[in-house]
This record gives sequence, structure tokens and C-alpha cells, in this order.
Amino acid sequence: MLVLASASPRRRELLAQVGYEFEVHPANIPEDPLPGEDPIVYVTRLAREKAEAVYREVWAAKTEKERVDGGRLAVLGADTTVTLDNRLLGKPEDAADAARMLRLLSGRSHRVITGVAVVTAEGAEVAAEVTAVRFLNLSDEEIAAYVASGEPMDKAGAYGIQGRAARWIPRIEGCYFNVMGLPLALVCTMLEAREAASSS
Repeated sequence: MLVLASASPRRRELLAQVGYEFEVHPANIPEDPLPGEDPIVYVTRLAREKAEAVYREVWAAKTEKERVDGGRLAVLGADTTVTLDNRLLGKPEDAADAARMLRLLSGRSHRVITGVAVVTAEGAEVAAEVTAVRFLNLSDEEIAAYVASGEPMDKAGAYGIQGRAARWIPRIEGCYFNVMGLPLALVCTMLEAREAASSS
């Protein structure tokens, strides 16, 4: 049994795209970075904490018979952030914050980092994917129109590569799906390794 510890519709779509069947059980944990926390450490810590919290909740809700008969439980957690000059750019607090982030990204390259964790009865496996993303120069009018569309508001760095912001991204270096929030090749490799270990 695979459980996705995320409410993100994009992560649900991506995981389904590669053929996995799973249940969705969003995690509810604090997501604030620790003082001075490295971005990769931050996203991998959150991915692990999300997956572990959901694992405990799902396992506790099972009956004794389900625990015996129900096969092996695996919980997938993920967390994505955008960094510029090693500063974290999470989800914007409001429209003004979204515009501020987009002005920072304009004409520059930044990093998108996703932490991934797979938690099973044997413990947790954690990894991270990093993609470099280049932005064209954005005018104040372009930023204002994009913020008014509402698209930036629930996304790290205040943009979605799969949406209107695609017109401003001439190139990336790394995994495209990572920028959407779930690095599929990494995730599939981790889940397949877990399946192989459980069947051996």
C-alpha cells in the first residue's frame, strides 16, 4: 500500500502519470525552516517529517487484522523550495510577496530543490533533487498580470513552470518534473528499490 503524504494536485497527477496506485493522506506539520538551515537539509527534513507523521497516522488507524493481512505500508513525502543566493523562497504570503519574489527571479537563474522521503516499517530513505531554472527579464506589467491571475499564490517561488510562467523560462538544467514538485525518476527509483527489498 502506497500513501502520498501531500495535498498537492500536481504531485497526485505526476505520481499517477507514471502508473502508481496510491491513497492521499496530507501531512499537517509546521513547515518553518530552522535558523540557518541549509535548503537541502530543510526540504529533506520536511519530506521525512511529513512521511513519518502520515505513516504513524495511517498505521494507527489500521486494525490488527489489517496490519497482518494488509501488506506493506509505504508513505511518500515531498517538499519543494526555491532558492536564490541560498535564500529560501517558499509560497508567497500575499500578492505583494509574490510580486517581490518574481522581481528577485527576473533575469536570473535560481535553484528548485525537492526533498523526497519514503518511509516503511524498516525506516526512512531520503534524497533530494536540484534543478537550475533561468528566468527572462520580467516587466512590472507582466508581474502584476501574473500575480492577478492567482497562479503564483500556492507555489514555491511564486510561479508554476507548467502554467503561464513557462513563457519566461528559456532553459533549465536538471529534472523538469522536479520544478513541478515531484522528481519522477528519483521517486520511481526509490519506490522500486523498496519493492525489490520487500520481495527479496
